[in-house]
Amino acid sequence: MIHRPLSDLAARRAGIVREYFRMVDAGDPALLDLYTEDVELFFPKFGSSRGKEAMAEFARRLWLDLGSIGHDIDGLDIMVSGDRIIVEGREWGTSADGTPWPDGRVSTGRFCNVFTFRGMSISAVHIYADPDIMSEHAGKVRQLHEGLPS
Repeated sequence: MIHRPLSDLAARRAGIVREYFRMVDAGDPALLDLYTEDVELFFPKFGSSRGKEAMAEFARRLWLDLGSIGHDIDGLDIMVSGDRIIVEGREWGTSADGTPWPDGRVSTGRFCNVFTFRGMSISAVHIYADPDIMSEHAGKVRQLHEGLPS
């Protein structure tokens, strides 16, 4: 893959994306300051929503099951396409009861986020990650994973 240097604008936006992950990891409510008022969110099993209030509600619901979350910020693979920044990365953490995830067997903590910018603010974030971080959806795990060669 050929990597070209980022333009100044793209580099500044990539910095905002890195700050986004730092703030998510810290559970920092100031994260909302990175968004436009009408920010659009997509997350599997949550669906789509708009606005900072909906974003705050999503975070509240997500943290019901989380004890901690961390992202490999230095290892993020950041790609730029116009006003969009696409990020592939890895995440890990603990559930609310202290159980570590990913399990390293079925779940590996991989995710992809697509950020859309308006100026220097995030106007949309689409998060593509398996919300079953603890691999508790046993029927689907059996259907898709078990019996596969190691």
